[in-house]
Formats: sequence, C-alpha cells, structure tokens
Amino acid sequence: MSKDNSVYSHLSNAYGKNHFEVDKPFQLILQYFMRTVPDLSSLGSFAGRELYEVADYVDKVANPKQIMWSINGERVDEVWLAPSERLVLERLFKEFHVNRPPYRDGTWFDHYASIYLISDPGIACILTVTNQTAYALHKYGNEEQKKLIHAMIGESNFISYGATWFTELQGGSDLGANIVEGIQEKEGSFWRLNGDTKYFASNAGLADYALVTARPKGAPPGAKGLGLFLVPKYDSTGRRNFIIRRLKEKSATISVPTGEVEFHNSEAQPVGDLGNGIYYTMEDLMVSRLSNSFGALGIARKSYLEAYYYAQKRRAFDKLLIEHPLVQRDLLDMELYLEGSLALAFKAVDQFQKSWISTPPYWEAYHYARLLTHIAKNKTAEMASYVSKMAMELHGGIGFLEEYPVERLHREALITPIWEGPSNIQALDMLEVIVKKKAHVTLLEDMRRLREGITHRRDIVDTAINRMSESLDHLSSSSNEPEAQFQAKDAISILGNGIATVMLLEIGTKLGIERFLTLGQLYATRFLDEKSYPIDALKVAKSIFAIDELTKDVITNA
Repeated sequence: MSKDNSVYSHLSNAYGKNHFEVDKPFQLILQYFMRTVPDLSSLGSFAGRELYEVADYVDKVANPKQIMWSINGERVDEVWLAPSERLVLERLFKEFHVNRPPYRDGTWFDHYASIYLISDPGIACILTVTNQTAYALHKYGNEEQKKLIHAMIGESNFISYGATWFTELQGGSDLGANIVEGIQEKEGSFWRLNGDTKYFASNAGLADYALVTARPKGAPPGAKGLGLFLVPKYDSTGRRNFIIRRLKEKSATISVPTGEVEFHNSEAQPVGDLGNGIYYTMEDLMVSRLSNSFGALGIARKSYLEAYYYAQKRRAFDKLLIEHPLVQRDLLDMELYLEGSLALAFKAVDQFQKSWISTPPYWEAYHYARLLTHIAKNKTAEMASYVSKMAMELHGGIGFLEEYPVERLHREALITPIWEGPSNIQALDMLEVIVKKKAHVTLLEDMRRLREGITHRRDIVDTAINRMSESLDHLSSSSNEPEAQFQAKDAISILGNGIATVMLLEIGTKLGIERFLTLGQLYATRFLDEKSYPIDALKVAKSIFAIDELTKDVITNA
C-alpha cells in the first residue's frame, strides 16, 4: 500500500516515512556509541506506518476497557485491548525482539534505540514494565522464576506481560510510605499480601506477573523495610489473585491500561533477598527511567518530523514556512535541544551497559550510571514537552485539533516529566547519590578525560566542565540540607546541559563531523549559557535541522 493511497497520509506529514532512515543524527550518535549502526530499518518502517496509525487509533477510538465480570458470572478483572494493538505488541515482542537484547545477543543500546523508534509512551510502557519484570527475575530470581523470562522477551509462543506496582495512594513517589503488608505462610513457600491501593498500576488487567513492593510483617518502617515480591495473576488454586478496582481515565498514554490494584491474601513469592527489596526496586526504576528518557526523545522526534515536513508544504506570506528565518530558528532550536538530549541519554545508557550486572552494595560505575540516569530522565522530559509544544505552534491552529497526530504527541510528551518520578524526585535522588555515593567525582573525572581527546572548541568544553563543577561544589559543600535541596533542580539542569555540550563535541571529534562541533557550540550558547544565537547561526541552521538531507557535503571532516 503506497502512502498516497492511505487515508492516514492526509492527517500526518510524517506518516509513511521510515523513521529510522530519515533520522540521520540518530544513526550517527548510535555509530559513536556502538561503533556501528544497527539495522533498524524494518522497525523504522513499522514505526512510521502501522504503529504510528494504531497508536493514534487507540487514543481516539479504541481505549482499553476493563472486563470485570465474565458472561458466566465470574470476577475476572481482565482488560480488553483493540485487536490492532495486540497485533502491534505481538510484532514488537516476537518480530522486532524489543525486550530480548540485554539478556541474549544484544545490548541495552539495542533495546533503548527500539523504544526511541516506537515513541508511543503507552505502548512502550507495556514493553518496559514487562522488561523490568524480566530484569529483576534475571538478576535476582530463583531458578523457577527465571523460567518465566522467556515469555516476557518474546521467545515463547505466547507472551507473558509483566508489571511493576510500587506507587501507593498515600505515598506517591515516597515509596517508604507503602503500607501493603506481606505475611509468610507458616507452611509453604509463598507469602500473602494484603493492602490497597497500588494506585498507578500500569498493565493492570493485562499483567500475568507483577513485581510488588510490600513490607514484610515486622519489618522496620521506611523504604529499607520494603521487600520485592512476584505476584502472579492466578493463585495456586487457579483463582484470581488480586482485584483491579478500576482503570484510570487519562489525558494521554491511553494505550497502556493503568489502574488501581487491591491485595486480599494474595499469593506472592519473594524476589531475591527481602532485605534488599528497596535496592532491587531502585534498579528497576533505573531501567524504566532510561526508557522514559527514550520515550520522551521518540515523542520529540515524531513531533519534529511532523513540524519539519509541514513547514516544507505550508505557505505563508508568499513563502514556504521553512523559508522564513523565524521558522528556521524554531527548527534549529528543536533539533539542537533534541540531539543534545539524545547524546546525554545515550551516555547514560553507555554507563548502564558497563555496570548493570552490579549487585548491592554496587560498584562505583553503577552509582555513576544512576547519577546520569536521573539527569537524563529530567532533561529529556523537559525537552520533549518543549519540542512537542513548538511543533504544535508551527502548525498554527491545526496543531490544536484532535484529528491530527501532533496534538496527541504533545499530550503524550506531558507525561514524561511525571512518570518514574517528577523533576523534584529526580533532583532529590541525584542529590542523594552525590552526597552519599560521591558519584559527581566520577562524573567530573569522566568529563575531564573526554576533554583531553577533544581537539576543537576546547574552550567550550572547559566552560561546560567549570559550570558543572561550580554547581556541584555548591551542592556537595552545603551543610544546610534544605538549601542544597532548594538548589538541586537548578543543578540537575546545569549538569544535563553541560554533559550534552561535552558529548556533542566529543561525538563531532571522534566521528570527524563538523556539524556536531557546531551543534556543541550552539547548544552551549543557547541552553548552557542561556544566550541568544549568534547572527551567523542562520547560515548553518539548515545543515542542522534538515536531518534527512545530511550528505557528504554537509558531513565534512572537522
């Protein structure tokens, strides 16, 4: 079926394009980190056509529905998904192997690059919480629990969906306030969980197995008293093991069912050492925070593609939009912010790839990966909200109409600052890993090591490192904890922009691409120094925002 014969092509200018092949900057950044460019063309084609259309269809027409009772009068608490969404998920699990690479024949780069291309936070969430479940069982599960992984990573004839249910009504991001309690059976190998409510439970009604935080009876209060449990959909007698109270009505991420879950003597199995439950949980959150970063990046890229291709067709004041300097400035702004954030997020993945096999009490490299993850999650979410808003604005009034996907993309982007802990939580967790684990020392050492290999624009690298160092000195030397917390949000932004600047210049140097060196220089001006672009930025704007036109004429040796 050609693009011209598809009705959806009348609603979207990005539809029908291969979203991997047109994204030359993405390919080049992958080349830097992986030393090769993986073949993601098939997924790029799927992401730009069937997946793109189905995500929009589910949002507009086919929301998941809770099926509370069967026709035979049984309480079942299942969820109905549109057949098209189920087929999309099956292909992502079994054909594109999105969840398999970290555990089999690939890396975390392969996994998160796929999340980026999928770029629908709801569908990506279904994959992510299933992957988080597989992750915990892979690292800490017993032999029987490890057997469940195959169906969670697309290696079985059927798919087993996972879930991570940590957030409770009274606590939100404060996991230490959790009150779901676990009691060990006097005879038998399982525990019983009681309590309500896991309040934002993704994959509610869909999950075959859920990771659940609960406090073993008699355990101390606070986060360190929590254990991590595996709760199956059905208990050992075949009965439903927990209750889905209801599904949430959300403004976006419609494709993932999110609900409220109650436990009433629910059978559960401990995962690993119950005394390490909070550490396993934080690890799992690191997996999903990186996924949140790439979901945000993917939404920003889809938004950008819509705006970029629209600007090439829409005329105003006797010119195409893309010929207007102000529009060029907007596209430059969007692309610059996006690529800097992409370089930052892949830097976090790179460090996670090097340290993810670490277990409590963890290596220094793992604490550094955690620091980078907090920074990347925060920066990519801010970026996605901004880029998707600008994409709407460049469409004018049309961008605000529900019938076109750019409106949905902005709604989807707005969850990314909230999911997996909002900016305040990221800043506080960043502060904790700085004060207690001294991960900032490793960060500055790493940035200074990279500096030695950067031969162009080194003065910009020095400025970025100095800005980061000054911000960290203020945080780590403050004896006034409230003051440090008050400044932490500013610090996490400075660190994100500083790392993005250094990484763009590092990529440009190692790949020998002048364009990335220019990106690094402009990024430092616009986002790190918060100054206006220099006048001559207009001359190079197109070489940056025309991402599908990058050729040997544009990608020149530094």
